[in-house]
Amino acid sequence: MRFEAFKPATVIGCIALGPRTPTACSWQKYKEFERTVRVEEIDGLKLVKRLAENMEEMFHKKAEAMRRLVEAAEEAHLQHEEDPDLQYEYFNAVLINEVDNEGHNVELGQEFILEPNSHFNNLSVNLSLSVVQVPTNMYNKDSAIVNGVYWSEALNRVFVDNFERDPSLIWQYFGSAKGFFRQYPGIKWRPDEHGVIAFDCRNRKWYIQAATSPKDVVILVDVSGSMKGLRLTIARQTVSSILDTLGDDDFFNIIAYNEAIHYVEPCLNGTLVQADITNKDHFREHLDKLFAKGIGMLDVGLTEAFSLLNDFNQTGRGSVCSQAIMLVTDGAVDTYDAVFAKYNWPDRKVRIFPYLIGRESAFAENLKWMACANKGYFTQISTLADVQENVMEYLHVLSRPKVIDQEHDIVWTEAYIDSTLDDGQGPVLMTTVAMPVFSTKNETNRGILLGVVGTDVPVQELMKTIPKYKLGIHGYAFAITNNGYILTHPDLRPMYEEGKKRRKPNYSSVDLSEVEWEDKDDVLRNAMVNRKTGTFSMEVKKTVDKGKRVLVMHNDYYYTDIKGTPFSLGVALSRGHGKYFFRGNVTVEEGLHDLEHPDVALADEWTYCNTDEHPEHRHLSQIEAIKLYLSGRDPHLKCDKELVQEVLFDAVVTAPLEAYWTSLALNKSENSDKGVEIAYLGTRTGLSRINLFVVPEQLTNQDFLTAEDKEGVFNADHFPLWYKRAAEQVPGTLSTPSHST
Repeated sequence: MRFEAFKPATVIGCIALGPRTPTACSWQKYKEFERTVRVEEIDGLKLVKRLAENMEEMFHKKAEAMRRLVEAAEEAHLQHEEDPDLQYEYFNAVLINEVDNEGHNVELGQEFILEPNSHFNNLSVNLSLSVVQVPTNMYNKDSAIVNGVYWSEALNRVFVDNFERDPSLIWQYFGSAKGFFRQYPGIKWRPDEHGVIAFDCRNRKWYIQAATSPKDVVILVDVSGSMKGLRLTIARQTVSSILDTLGDDDFFNIIAYNEAIHYVEPCLNGTLVQADITNKDHFREHLDKLFAKGIGMLDVGLTEAFSLLNDFNQTGRGSVCSQAIMLVTDGAVDTYDAVFAKYNWPDRKVRIFPYLIGRESAFAENLKWMACANKGYFTQISTLADVQENVMEYLHVLSRPKVIDQEHDIVWTEAYIDSTLDDGQGPVLMTTVAMPVFSTKNETNRGILLGVVGTDVPVQELMKTIPKYKLGIHGYAFAITNNGYILTHPDLRPMYEEGKKRRKPNYSSVDLSEVEWEDKDDVLRNAMVNRKTGTFSMEVKKTVDKGKRVLVMHNDYYYTDIKGTPFSLGVALSRGHGKYFFRGNVTVEEGLHDLEHPDVALADEWTYCNTDEHPEHRHLSQIEAIKLYLSGRDPHLKCDKELVQEVLFDAVVTAPLEAYWTSLALNKSENSDKGVEIAYLGTRTGLSRINLFVVPEQLTNQDFLTAEDKEGVFNADHFPLWYKRAAEQVPGTLSTPSHST
C-alpha cells in the first residue's frame, strides 16, 4: 500500500510526502534569501515575440542549409554533359550490402559501411555518404536516372558540411524530377513483404509545394460512351493521381461531362474546395460512381470549367495564383478555339493540360493544339502503369514561372509522421523545409525543374525552444500553419492510444478551432492565420488526469507570426498559475553543490543547455552541461541563463529536505510513516528531488516518476499531474492523487 499526500508548498514548488509535510525546513532556508527574492509578472506579448524570434533563427539555419544544397545542385548540373551511354555504379539504397548466391555483391549493391548513431535513434547510418532510392516501377539503370545520380553526387560534400555546421539536422535529401531520391545520411531501405517500395519523392507534399505555386484546378473527366471499360478505369486512376499532386494551398473540383455536365460531388456545385486530405478522399470515393454513356460535348465542359474558375477567382478566395484545367478524355473532335477565344485569350490565365486516355492517337493533334495554345502540356496515357509518371509532367510546366523569375521559394509543410525515427513513444512528428532546384543551362533548357531539396525538422525541436518554466503549470505554446492547421499543440494526438503505432488518418489537418473550441467566433484562429500580433482572452475548460477532471480557467493568449515561415506562434497563460514568476538568486558555488546531489534530477525534455548543437556536448547530461557552462571554459555551449539561475536557487532552497527525509527513513520504525514508499518534490524550473523509503523492487508502481510515466514527470508538454493537483489545491489542505493504490 502506498499513500501519497500532496500539499502545495510556497511558490518554490510542490512537495509530495507522507502524512507529514515538512515545509518548515525549506521555508527556513528560503528566509535566508528572502531579501534577494522578487515576484515578476510575465509580459506575454514580449514573451511570444521572443519565442518567435528563437524559432525564426532555428528555421533560418535550416533554410540556409537548403540554399547551399540548391547552389551546389544547380552548379553540378550546369557542369554536367548528358551522356546516354553513361555507366555509373552508385549506392542503391535497397541493394547496398546485398550479395548473390556466390557471396559477391550484387550490381549497385557495393559494400556500404553502416553504424548505429544515437542522433538518428540508433539507426545504422553512414555519415560520410548518401544513398539513392529508385521507385520499384522504374529501371534503376535508366540513362536519365544514371546521369542525374552522377551529377548529384556533388551534394555529398554539402550534406556533410551542413551537418557539421548544424548537428541538429537530421535527414537531408534531394528528390529528382526523374524520380530518384538521394538521402543523407546513407541508410539501407527494405522493401515490404511484396518486395515493393512504393515511395516516390515526387508524390510527397514537400516536393509538390516546392515545385509549384498554389493553384486552382478544375478536373474535367470525359464520361461519354467511348470511355467504357479499361479507359474509364485509367481515367479514374489519372484523376486520383492528379489529386495526389495537390496540397493544402490548392483548390479544386471535379466535373464529369458527356452531353451535359455532372459535378462529381453535387453538393459542391459551382465552387472549389481546399485540397486537404479529407476533401480529396471524399472525392475519390465518388469516382467509382462515374459511368460511361452518351456523347461527349467537350465545349459544354470547358465552358463550365472556365466560368467556375473565373467566378471563384472574383471572390478573392482560393489560391489567387495559378489556374488550370486538367482534361481527361479519349479524344476531341474539334480544337474549340471559339471557347478559348471567349474565356482565355489573349491573357491565357488558365493553362490546359489534356490527358489522352488509350492507345489510339486519332485525336491527339487537337489535344496537343489545345495544350500549346493555352500554355499547357499534352500527355498520352495508354496503360495503368503509365499514369503516375505522366501525371507528374504538368509540374514541370507550372514550375517554369518560378525559375524564369529566379524564385527559389522556401516552403514548409504541415506536421506529418516520420515512421523511420521512432523515439520509443511512437513515430516522430515532423515538418519539412524544401526548395526547388532548376536548370541554369542555355535558354532552351531554362525553366526545367531538376528536383527539390529538403530537410526534416522534428516538431520536438520547436518545443525545445520554448521555456516551459515561463509558461506556468497550465500554460502552453502552440503553432499553426497559414491554413489554420496545428503544427504543434499539447492537445494534438496524432496516434491512436492502442499500441501508439496507428496514426489517425487526418492528424495533419487538425484545425486550431478543433482544440481551442471555446473560440466560437474564430477570433484567435483568424488573427493567427492572418499573421497578426496581438492578445486575446477567454474562459476555457481543460482536462487533466487523462480527462477525468475538468478545470475552468481564464486564459490570456498572445500570438505573432514566425517570420520567414508560413507559421504563427501562440502562447496561452493561465491567470491563476502562469502570469507571475518567482525569481531568486544564490551563489554559483552553493547552487552547484546542491544541484549535484544524487536525489536531484532535471526535466529530461527541457533545454537548460543546448547539448545538440555541437557533437562534443552530446554526451553531457543537463547537470553536467550546466556545470561546464558556469565554469566558463566552453564559450560555444549555449544555456538559458535565467533558467540556470533559477534552478540553482531551487536546488539550494530545497536542499534541507534531503536531511529530513534521511532522518525520517532512519526513524521509520518508530513513527507512523510505515506506509510511505517514496517522497518527492518538484519546482517550476523542472527540478525534482526523490527519496525512496523502500528498495526499488518493492515499489507498488515501479514506473512512477520514470521516463515511461509521462503523466508523472516533467516533459515538454506539461508539468506532472501530481504537481498540477498540488498547485490547484487550497493552501494548507491535502490532496490524494488518483494513481495511489
